[in-house]
Amino acid sequence: AIADVHNAGLGDCHKALLTNYEVKANLVVPVMYRDQLWGLLIAHHCRETRQWRQYEISLMSQLATQAAIAINQGELYQQLEAANRELQELSGCDGLTKVANRYRFDWYLNQEWRRLKRQQTSLALILCDIDHFKLYNDTYGHQAGDRCLHQVAQTIRASVQRPADLVARYGGEEFAVILPDTSLEAAQKVAEKVRRQVRALGIPHAQTLYQCVTMSLGVASCIPSHEQSYEELIAAADEALYRAKATGRDRTCYRNTH
Repeated sequence: AIADVHNAGLGDCHKALLTNYEVKANLVVPVMYRDQLWGLLIAHHCRETRQWRQYEISLMSQLATQAAIAINQGELYQQLEAANRELQELSGCDGLTKVANRYRFDWYLNQEWRRLKRQQTSLALILCDIDHFKLYNDTYGHQAGDRCLHQVAQTIRASVQRPADLVARYGGEEFAVILPDTSLEAAQKVAEKVRRQVRALGIPHAQTLYQCVTMSLGVASCIPSHEQSYEELIAAADEALYRAKATGRDRTCYRNTH
C-alpha cells in the first residue's frame, strides 16, 4: 500500500511509469490461489496522495482471492474439456451422432485393410454426403442441423447390420461405411438401402428438388494389395461421391479399383 509514489523509495523506472499515468498513490495485492501467483490487482489513486485504510486493503484482498478462484476454476474447466475430448477420441465415438468418429474410422480401416490383404478378399467403402446441408443449416438453424445429423447417422447405422461393418462420421455432414468382405455389387445394395432410408425420413428441406433431406453416395471396392494403400480406396469412393453430386444428387455412383 503506497500512500505517495514519489516518496516510497521506488526505482526510477517504476516511478516514471506511475508518473506517466499521473498516479499519486496505489494499492497492489497479489492474485493468488494455493501459492500460485496468477497476477496482480492494482488500484490507482490519481487525484492526490492517499493513506489507504485497512478496510480498503481487506476489500481488495477479497476481490483478488475471488478472482484467483475464478481463474483457477476456468483453468480446471479447460483441462477437463481437453481430457473429455481426448477420452472421446480414444473411445471412438462421435459425441453428436453417436456413431464412430474419424479417429475410430482411420484405425478400423487400417486394421481391416491389413487383415483383408492377408486373406485376399474384398473391402468396400461407402462415402455419404447430405445434399445441400449448408443450405439446410442456413434455413432451419444449427440446432435443427444437429438433429438432422443425428437422425441420418442412426438411419445409416440401422441400414448396416453386420457386426463387422462400421458406420462413422467422416467429417461435417459426411459419413462413411466400412464393409469388410464385401463385393462392389453388395456394397452398392447397402448404399442404395441407405439412400432410400434417409429419403424416407422425410426431413423437410425446402431448398432441394425433393423438398426433403437426401444423400449422395460414392461406393468403391478392392482387394487390398501391397501395391495399393487404403488412401486409394478412400480416393476412389470420394471420386464416386463427387460424380453422384455432380450428376444430380440423391443417387449412388460407384468405382471399382481392381
